[in-house]
Amino acid sequence: MRRGRPRSEEADRAILRAATELLAERGLAGMSIEEVAARAGVGKATVYRRWRSRGALALDAFVREFQGLQPVPDTGTLRGDLLAALRAWARAVTRTPMGKVLLGLVAEAQHDPALAEAWRLQVMEPLRARRTVIIKRAVDRGEIPASTDPDVVLDLLYGASYHRLLHGHRPLTDAFIRDAVDMIFAGLAPGSPPSDPARH
Repeated sequence: MRRGRPRSEEADRAILRAATELLAERGLAGMSIEEVAARAGVGKATVYRRWRSRGALALDAFVREFQGLQPVPDTGTLRGDLLAALRAWARAVTRTPMGKVLLGLVAEAQHDPALAEAWRLQVMEPLRARRTVIIKRAVDRGEIPASTDPDVVLDLLYGASYHRLLHGHRPLTDAFIRDAVDMIFAGLAPGSPPSDPARH
């Protein structure tokens, strides 16, 4: 059996695994660097050498878990792709601990500019880039006008869902997902008023 401190890669995996477990159990507010270090079997300084804060560590743990739950659907239709994408997001935030972690990270980012920027770069932009593919495929198939602004479509798709998740006033049901997608799809159909890029 190898003795001594774990190699860097092993330590990283142990720390991220410990962080994920604690986030699932207690959320971001209940996770501390000290507890992560103890559960991972490393010193607190080892954690801080890799992650500057609890929020930064939680973000990396979240990204590792969440990205695997967000495949790029290809159902052959825009409506089918939007439904599959939003259902995957809703499942991740309602049926796994990732919803609790997401809420904690969004709250923490409000007073941590560095975390807010990391959230944008590591979560928002990659997810939106993968979902933009859906819109471009629909344009190529002739389902929607070439003038369609993918950013507006994605804001409409996820904005309402984040609203329900953050405020908790109504549940993220499949009926809601279908209604939201159908309203967006109806607005994108050929013959709908074209978007004005200057307004965005």
